[in-house]
Amino acid sequence: MLVSDSGVATTVEKEKVVHEKLLDFTKIDIDLLPTVILVGRPNVGKSALFNRLIRRREALVFNTPDDHVTRDIREGIAKLGDLRFRVLDSAGLETEATSGSILQRTASMTANILARTQFAVFLMDVRVGLHPLDVEVGRWLRKHAPGINPIVAMNKSESLCDGIGSIADAAEEARLLGFGDPIAISAETGLGMTALHDALRPLLEDYILKVLKNDCDQLHSNSASHDDSPCEVEDTKVPLQLAVVGRPNVGKSTLLNTLLQEERVLVGPEIGLTRDSVRAQFHFHGRTIYLVDTAGWLHRSGQEKGPSSLSIMQSRKNLLRAHVVALVLDAEEIAKARRSMTHSEVVIARRAVEEGRGLVVIVNKMDLLKGFRNTSCIYFCIRGEGQDKCYASGH
Repeated sequence: MLVSDSGVATTVEKEKVVHEKLLDFTKIDIDLLPTVILVGRPNVGKSALFNRLIRRREALVFNTPDDHVTRDIREGIAKLGDLRFRVLDSAGLETEATSGSILQRTASMTANILARTQFAVFLMDVRVGLHPLDVEVGRWLRKHAPGINPIVAMNKSESLCDGIGSIADAAEEARLLGFGDPIAISAETGLGMTALHDALRPLLEDYILKVLKNDCDQLHSNSASHDDSPCEVEDTKVPLQLAVVGRPNVGKSTLLNTLLQEERVLVGPEIGLTRDSVRAQFHFHGRTIYLVDTAGWLHRSGQEKGPSSLSIMQSRKNLLRAHVVALVLDAEEIAKARRSMTHSEVVIARRAVEEGRGLVVIVNKMDLLKGFRNTSCIYFCIRGEGQDKCYASGH
């Protein structure tokens, strides 16, 4: 650490020592952790940084200059050195998107989430320099989050280490955004993670200390135990992994938004709208539940390429980790086709039963059956090894 003649750095160092004694982020209750959202224009590396922070390859990363891979808000617990915080991966922002378009709807969803977020990391592609869209995103942030002073991260800075360009020149240009000194990082290689840690730590510490000061008395009264760490809440129940699967456009994302009671996933009539398998946490009767909205279907048709192919692979991985599988069906399609489930749906349901996972079959869009006759009950069977399991869904 640099120590100035005035001794300012020494004072900061002393404050950090005090904070380290008071705070252990690994023991802070997950519901009290601060939230950091990753924002920026498309294709600057937000999802790559998200994956590095959570230490898993959960968010899809694919080079699509003419498209946007990320469309929904992904959430995870970041592990950056000794720091722990909630991190949100957002869709690329294009502030001039056409009203009603996917880009405009994702920007609106990001604005709603940003209103409930404490901190932000504003990513830019240092290889391109200060792009006009970066300036627009900066103005958008000032409008929708005036209380947040984002940390500007110049991503893909490893490209400047080979003599092409200058970090100092890039930083001078990034300061024109008006958010202070930027930091140079590389989400792909891990370059600059220490600098990101040092930039975030004082902000997160101050936030946690204020939260603990305000909530400690309440947590004292609600906590069953009174030990040396009364502000920690112990969750004695193992979190439940619930995966929502089904064909495209049966209403999986709408179901997730309804359960979370917020617009976390983009919904609409477009086929294949969801690409990432979005994992979100909520509580039900004291039990922590991780809800995963899988992207589309789980079988390859041979036509998938790029993000679509990666989405299928990701959905399969989430299905393997699930304790309970919720299979969503379209009631209107069932009534029109006069059949219960397609072969692919039966395969998924049977696999869940045979592998010992809980199976919940959800018949969605029942409100659309008013014009059909003999639809007061939808009946179907799942054929397993040596036994049949039959179910009925009432209208």
